[in-house]
Amino acid sequence: MSNHNQFGLLRERRFLPFFLTQALGAFNDNVFKNALVILVAFLTAQLTVKDVNFYTNLAAGLFILPFLLFSATSGQLSDKFDKARLAQLVKGLEIGIMTVAFAGFLVHSIPLLLAMLFMMGLHSTLFGPLKYGLLPQVLDPGELTGGNGLIEMATFVAILLGTIAGTSLIRVDGIGAWLVGGTTIGIAISGLGSALAMPRAPAPDPNLKLNWNPFSETWRNVAYIRGNRSVFLSCLGISWFWFYGSIYFTQLPNYSKVVLGGGPGVYTLILTVFSVGIGLGSVLCEKLSGHKVEIGLVPLGSIGMTVFGADLYFAHPRSVGELNLGMAAMLAQPHVWRILIDLVLMAIFSGFFIVPLFALVQSRSDSARVSRVIAANNILNALFMVVAAIVSALLLNKANLSIPGLLLATALMNAGVAVYIYTLVPEFLLRFIDWVLIHTLYRIRTHGLENIPEHGPVLLVCNHVSFMDPLIVMGCVRRPVRFVMYYKIFEIPFLRFIFKSAKAIPIAGAKEDAIVMERAFAEVDKELAAGNIVCIFPEGGITRDGTMQPFRRGVERVLAARPVPVVPLALRGLWGSIFSRRDSMLGRLRLPRRFWSRIELVAGSPVPASQASAATLEANVRELRGEAA
Repeated sequence: MSNHNQFGLLRERRFLPFFLTQALGAFNDNVFKNALVILVAFLTAQLTVKDVNFYTNLAAGLFILPFLLFSATSGQLSDKFDKARLAQLVKGLEIGIMTVAFAGFLVHSIPLLLAMLFMMGLHSTLFGPLKYGLLPQVLDPGELTGGNGLIEMATFVAILLGTIAGTSLIRVDGIGAWLVGGTTIGIAISGLGSALAMPRAPAPDPNLKLNWNPFSETWRNVAYIRGNRSVFLSCLGISWFWFYGSIYFTQLPNYSKVVLGGGPGVYTLILTVFSVGIGLGSVLCEKLSGHKVEIGLVPLGSIGMTVFGADLYFAHPRSVGELNLGMAAMLAQPHVWRILIDLVLMAIFSGFFIVPLFALVQSRSDSARVSRVIAANNILNALFMVVAAIVSALLLNKANLSIPGLLLATALMNAGVAVYIYTLVPEFLLRFIDWVLIHTLYRIRTHGLENIPEHGPVLLVCNHVSFMDPLIVMGCVRRPVRFVMYYKIFEIPFLRFIFKSAKAIPIAGAKEDAIVMERAFAEVDKELAAGNIVCIFPEGGITRDGTMQPFRRGVERVLAARPVPVVPLALRGLWGSIFSRRDSMLGRLRLPRRFWSRIELVAGSPVPASQASAATLEANVRELRGEAA
């Protein structure tokens, strides 16, 4: 899996038809929505400014209303029926909607077009749980981050291209309605064609009894995700992303016009930079995550969103000279380049934030309920976007903030929300610290990590070469790992908070503190009983000469109390690197000779508890370790 390239998925039938189907759907949504907005705002002469504002706000509400009303039902349908077949039916519905909308454009019937906008919102509501529920069904765990990255990239590129196409086509004199109608119907037919090419995706829960009451089902789904803390808070993080992003997307037209003094071309430039940045950040996640679900990228993303979002306030010009500047004239302004850099970097970091969260929700949800979890997430997203609109209106109209002031306030709110989430779930911040440390100090290759089961209790046993061993294992294994560690290290004042947050288990020798030792064995058994992963370094200490020491028999006591599979791990290449004991304390941090060392983590096949003696596991680890320490 380490050599896998996410773009290789675009050559495979299990992914490509679905990828095209969702991209075409997102493109069509935005062609239709933006053509309707231009028709209302500029091409319907009898409408007053008050009418335009009313219809514009009504359109936004009508599109988001189905997410609140029908997401719960949609999630059930996606879990109960074949997702490929369901996608084909949804695309058939899209063709019908666009055909009626074509008539609405021809006769300039705003009520009919608004009704079809509501129906397109329903179309997107039906497709959302299907889209994100299908990915963990057709992709391997190591492909989830890359697959989600491609989906997010395609979504934002489709939003960009759909916005440009919708606003441009409807303005063509005499034939604008024909062009928009023909394009949307053609894209809908293409989407059906790609959906028909999707292979079967059997229902994960075919015996599910449908609950047609959207309110009780919504409550049931939200209650379910609240029972899984990491999934629930990840859904809140995703919803916060849409709160944050919707404010920026909504303000970009006026930011381009009022703050920068630009014309339509400048808005297109700003939108392009923003959309491409999110797409780039999304596809970079797989490379940075090492082909696994790496939630350590989420804090990195939130930091970038705050820093570069806030800098937009300090980068904008204090006064605007000439208005309606073209793209070339705008690019000649020195301040614009800083703004563009802020926008693209903020967008890239937004990709780092959103993609791992989606992958985490998919990987840590019950496979039979993924679509219903996504449905609950979509409801939260819609609510947060409604709140974003209300907050924006209050800050702009009641608090008299400028648009740059609103964006600064949003960036600062992002910092506060991030701190709050990471306080509730320290795993996010710990994974970020871990990710930064191990990718700064080492170049890591992994082998055989697919041998670690995705679910259920597992005991890991590993050789002990350096002080960084737990961080390396934690950073490479997808699931959270509970480490057994020497109690005196656990009690170091500053580090104790980190170890406690990581749920490390302190242990002592029987002669040092028998109570601590017994408590440790009880805690290990508790974690395994809860279905978690526990990692033990059975040598009892870090090697002082690069050789492995005999495994102690505590591992046998653990397995006698709780027979679980054991996966042997071996660290290679760490002896002589920084934080190993090759040198004296003063010489241990030798730089730069062993800085950024090439190291490896190798996992062997699971060993049944009945065969997992200390001697057997030691022999397995020695074999995996090979000649290198």
